[in-house]
Amino acid sequence: MRMDTEGAPVIARESGWRGRVAAALLVAAGTGGALAQPAHPYADLSLEELANVVITSVARRPQALAGAAASIYLITGDDLRRSGALTLPEALRLAPTLQVAALNGHEYAITTRGFTSNIANKLLVMVDGRTVYSPLFSGVFWEAQDLLIDDIERIEVISGPGGATWGTNAVNGVINIVTRAAGDTQGVLAKAAAGDRERSVAARYGFALGTSSHVRVYAKSYGRDDTRLDSGASAFDGWQRSQAGFRADWALPADTYTLQGDVYHGGSDERPQFGALKLSGGNLLGRWSRRLGEGADFDLQAYYDRAERTDNLLLQERAQLIDVEAKGRFISGSHRFLIGAGYRRAKDRSDPGVFFAFVPRDKNETWTSVFAQDEVEIAKDLQLTLGARLERNPYTGWEALPSARLGWSVTPEHLVWTSLSRAVRSPARLDREIVFPTQPPYLIAGGPNFESEIATTAELGYRGQPTSRLSWSATVFTTDYRKLRSAQLDAQGVISISNGIEGRVRGLEATAQWQVLRPWRLRAGLVLLDQDLRLAAGSNDPTGPSNLGNDPKHQWSLRSSHNIGERIEFEAALRRVGALPQPAVPAYTAVDLRLLWRVREGVDLSVLARNAFDPGHFEYRSGTPSSEIPRSVVVGVRWVLP
Repeated sequence: MRMDTEGAPVIARESGWRGRVAAALLVAAGTGGALAQPAHPYADLSLEELANVVITSVARRPQALAGAAASIYLITGDDLRRSGALTLPEALRLAPTLQVAALNGHEYAITTRGFTSNIANKLLVMVDGRTVYSPLFSGVFWEAQDLLIDDIERIEVISGPGGATWGTNAVNGVINIVTRAAGDTQGVLAKAAAGDRERSVAARYGFALGTSSHVRVYAKSYGRDDTRLDSGASAFDGWQRSQAGFRADWALPADTYTLQGDVYHGGSDERPQFGALKLSGGNLLGRWSRRLGEGADFDLQAYYDRAERTDNLLLQERAQLIDVEAKGRFISGSHRFLIGAGYRRAKDRSDPGVFFAFVPRDKNETWTSVFAQDEVEIAKDLQLTLGARLERNPYTGWEALPSARLGWSVTPEHLVWTSLSRAVRSPARLDREIVFPTQPPYLIAGGPNFESEIATTAELGYRGQPTSRLSWSATVFTTDYRKLRSAQLDAQGVISISNGIEGRVRGLEATAQWQVLRPWRLRAGLVLLDQDLRLAAGSNDPTGPSNLGNDPKHQWSLRSSHNIGERIEFEAALRRVGALPQPAVPAYTAVDLRLLWRVREGVDLSVLARNAFDPGHFEYRSGTPSSEIPRSVVVGVRWVLP
């Protein structure tokens, strides 16, 4: 049985979404699945079979989705294929538990459980075990992240803390993107898409090296036109990006090896006075896994990541990062143990922009961690998971990240679970070392005493399948936050960054799937959020908690996937996002529609309409002129040759 990047047996691949109601007139073009490849099992799995799909992000071991004691939503490869998504941020809209807001033509704010911001910093994002957040601000530059969507096997989206499992910054959630093994992407794939606002072209070639080794190489180019500001003027945020990469896998009787890497470059339109925003970078990852016997294995992973960003308005950054982690798993009686250790080193250089600078300009940072986990079977249907991580960061030293999860399988189809966790968001350069203006005297003088932000979260959840055609899950949670980032004004009028906000966030997350008919499936999601944040004693932050993010109190979505015969797929997705309070953004409703026609074996055509019934809406404001996200139509073709 083939193992994925975390050692999980892969029992299924890909499942579906997005379509076109008004596209019934268009019967053409997109990024659909191909008959020339092996069938995509997710598309044909029943709800019972989907519940047994293996995931790895909750306990860092293979386990069935139905038995995971966490609020987790699975985006399958077929969901991605059917969605027609051309970029990774748009693909993440498939998870109803995520808040995904487009800021302009290339920037996104993506979070879960609140704190939506263009510098959001409480969500840990990984690609095949490689963490992609920037040590500059503990968040993700989403315009720098992309993949060939067809190469993604699944995306596991965990809402809730994962500090004991994955480390600091996994405060409100974890996104784990797992790509397909090279052996599952053999042959030739070519695809192209073009529309009124965006265009993309991509190609991939996979081949075998003997009986136990497989390789794939790919290249992708993407472009998007600029958006319009409130005034109607151009935002000069049009985007061009190119990327290429490879993956090689070797499978031996007791060992598996993976080597993979990517390089990319991109940039925006030329902005008046400030020039274009430009970025480039690359990464190289290696992994060795060895089976040591029944229920025991060992993994060693190392990667190098380089990123360069040029923005004359804000900052210029050149960052290099090396990360090494080793972990082992073994079983002893009723206990399943995980132990491991990690080391990370970053070298960062941040040259000043027009407004901001970092002092010192050059910084070397080191993180080390040790972690352990024990899953113990208390009774036949009752399992307790205790985990702890000690992680040392360059600013506050050692942080303790404990967690406890309890899962009760009431019946094989119904799971009740609860958890209690402590997570932290450790300081980044943005917290400690940012200054404004770029030369003294400063009006903003960093945060030399800034400490880690702390979150203590309690969760109660249920996941079940009352009938063969219906499954659903619900999670209620409450998180107490302490030492959240704030501003502090001294007697001379100088602002420093401090830990002056605290409070509580409570909410509900619910998802459901209904197999109406064999060829027709509905999916729904609901998120309710109640925030009660306030200034801590002694804080004089003039803006208060509004600087921490701008979140809707509710959002819900409904998605329909319908196969019409063997050659036509019709997808429709509706999402409703509540109003944002400060700065104010009206609530909006968006409908995405897609129709795919399988012309013949290996050739698909489709049409995708985003915001099909809305000429445009704002999704986020940050106090500066904001961009309207307009309607767009994309026509594409996909060709696969085994």
